[in-house]
Amino acid sequence: MNSQPAPLTLGTRASPLALAQTDLVAAALRTAYPGCEIRIEKIRTTGDHRMDVDLATGATPSGEKLDKGLFTKELEAALFDGRIDAAVHSLKDLPGEMPLGLALGAVLPRAADSDLFLGKVSGGFDALPSGAVVATSSERRRLQALARRPDLRVVPVRGNVGTRLSKLRSEISWHGMILARAGLDRLGFDLLPGLLEDPVQMLHIEDLGSWMLPAAGQGAIAVQIRAADPGTAHCLAAIHHTPTALAVTAERALLRLLGGGCHLPVGVRAAIRDVDILDLDAVWFHDSAASPRRAFVSGFAGEPAALARTAFNILNEN
Repeated sequence: MNSQPAPLTLGTRASPLALAQTDLVAAALRTAYPGCEIRIEKIRTTGDHRMDVDLATGATPSGEKLDKGLFTKELEAALFDGRIDAAVHSLKDLPGEMPLGLALGAVLPRAADSDLFLGKVSGGFDALPSGAVVATSSERRRLQALARRPDLRVVPVRGNVGTRLSKLRSEISWHGMILARAGLDRLGFDLLPGLLEDPVQMLHIEDLGSWMLPAAGQGAIAVQIRAADPGTAHCLAAIHHTPTALAVTAERALLRLLGGGCHLPVGVRAAIRDVDILDLDAVWFHDSAASPRRAFVSGFAGEPAALARTAFNILNEN
């Protein structure tokens, strides 16, 4: 049995999804260390209250440009000043480069990394009528959707999952919305076969995993710590999931090589196959006027950064 750690304070955003993810981290720690004391500190981030910011550009309608880390920098500040011992993030929200003095303490087993299309009528994404309106918060999703269906109109949407679903119901002109499956799963939505049980209307579900590549780290929960905190690092090692960590390390390394953060229009999926083989599939919208660049590579799972470099070289050769 693991030795009992000191009381641990976890920092998190206050959204329902962020709290659900923090509860998963706390549950994993309590399984590893029965009876350990865990406190949860809710922290409001810039991204939570600045609803005027375009997530793809970090800019507001007035032209104000906000720094990267819209959903992370206040949590990181709380780590630096010692208010919390660890910060819980959706890994896809973490910028590719971590601030000096902070480190990744643990990555939990990955949930589904795919995106879902929620439509108001049956038939799925490809059956949408010409000119249909689809909502999404992500430039990556927008560009992949338009690459497949250039006739569609893709509009932005902000807010937590519940807010977005409410907007989908209320916006008469909207035909559907694209959301991450992991968020709906973790919030306990009843995903019936092909349908999402909704108190107002049934929304028809299609998993887009076959052609829409996710964001780097999508579906994974990251726990960030101070680099000079060996006690917390030792504690979190008990809940760290190495296969997920290797996959997301490759994805995030590719993002860094491409010179962008978590909102760069890159879709990437890495997964371990046959114990020690890592596959990485990527699409990069380097120029909105050109066709996207694609790469698929496989290599030794123990060298995720090298695999990312191979994919990067292919993307730059196309």
